[in-house]
Amino acid sequence: MRAYEQLLIGGAWADPSTTGAIDVVEAHTEQVIARFPAASDVDVDRAVTAARRAFDETDWSTQPLEERIAAVERIIAAFAARSDDLAQAITSEVGCTSGFARVGQVGAPLDIMQSFVDLARTFPWEEQRPGRYLPFILRREPVGVVAAIVPWNVPQVLIATKLVPALLAGCTVVVKAAPEAGLDAAILAEVLVAADLPPGVVSVLTGGPAAGAALVAHPGIDKVAFTGSAATGRAIAAECGRQLKRVGLELGGKSATIVLDDADLDAFRAGLRYTSFMNNGQACAAQTRVLAPASQYGEIVDAVAGVAAGLKVGDPFTKGTAIGPMVSARQRDRVRGYIDLGVQEGARLVTGGSSAPDDQPVGWFVRPTVFADVTNDMRIAREEIFGPVLVVIPYDDQDDAIRIANDSEYGLAGSVWTTSPDRALAVARRVRTGAFGINGYAPDTEMPFGGYKASGIGREWGEAGLDEYVELKGINGI
Repeated sequence: MRAYEQLLIGGAWADPSTTGAIDVVEAHTEQVIARFPAASDVDVDRAVTAARRAFDETDWSTQPLEERIAAVERIIAAFAARSDDLAQAITSEVGCTSGFARVGQVGAPLDIMQSFVDLARTFPWEEQRPGRYLPFILRREPVGVVAAIVPWNVPQVLIATKLVPALLAGCTVVVKAAPEAGLDAAILAEVLVAADLPPGVVSVLTGGPAAGAALVAHPGIDKVAFTGSAATGRAIAAECGRQLKRVGLELGGKSATIVLDDADLDAFRAGLRYTSFMNNGQACAAQTRVLAPASQYGEIVDAVAGVAAGLKVGDPFTKGTAIGPMVSARQRDRVRGYIDLGVQEGARLVTGGSSAPDDQPVGWFVRPTVFADVTNDMRIAREEIFGPVLVVIPYDDQDDAIRIANDSEYGLAGSVWTTSPDRALAVARRVRTGAFGINGYAPDTEMPFGGYKASGIGREWGEAGLDEYVELKGINGI
């Protein structure tokens, strides 16, 4: 077991104010693999005070952009040097397969960081505008001290998405990592120390909901950037509204993939593993509602069930494993509870179920599960399950499919399968989500990511992601 005794506060290792600790448990063995300090209100205040001082009293936010780019490039180099450690840690904590960890949990953050560096070089930080009456300068200045609060499912992706654009804009940042993912957060802290950032610019805290609440409520925070559940997002938005501080929320999803009657079903089957079962289903953008034409309903149900039944469940470090364990016993029980609920609601269980896999007596495993004969008013079709559970819903025609896709409190992502580009774009333009894919779903680091409705406020990635960390200032009369 790896034991950490200090927190990264203001860029330096510091003793915590209390003896509270958090254990990280390996998802497939249920063994404690690491222990970390639990940040208290006092530790949060120390981190925010250091960030406030670095923003208000040093030249970090006003120095030439190239110097901040150089700092981020040092982070990228140090992160790349620890890629293997990070991938192994995240597979152990989260339960994702080692292949996904290398590509989606470590490779993706590196790409995100580099993408932001490339965009920063051409971003319009300051531009001349003619104005209606007088010419003016439009400046984009840093929003200030940022609280970056992330969940456990893709921890380094979500940290990179917030930390790097904030740093490039000239902000200082306090990262609050999820307690389930403390090991990769500690490795990130070591990466940041190796990158030799100026004092106070970044802190990394491990802690539970109390630490997050203290960070959100702290008057020294200018903006909260949060990824997590809609319920927690609402509470954060309320507190930020009370203080009139900026807030960005990337919340849940219940995304629909619409299979049109001319779809290539072989391509659909091949893509389903990645669009709907990514990260063991622990992904906010997973396509978990499959909308199938009534005329082909049985065929598509069989196709979805066949994919799910063929996914190997087991040790995430073993080659060939497609579905690893859930991140925690609580999450496993939550997902299994939804499977039981689906049966109670009258949906037909086609494959999977709430019982443990016969060959996995240890670990927080859930069998890939598919429900048919589902109506869109069932809870399993409306609520985010966050596990390897899909529902297949029939529709009458294209308009009906779009109506069902939009009949959700969420609006994060979606996709359509068709061989007609015209039909694909017609559907994409009418589904009310922040991101949409044609014949598959895969986010792009330069395309805005975020949602409509209860899926959040604001956008991440690309130029939109940089915009989240700036204030606009107009200067005229020159």
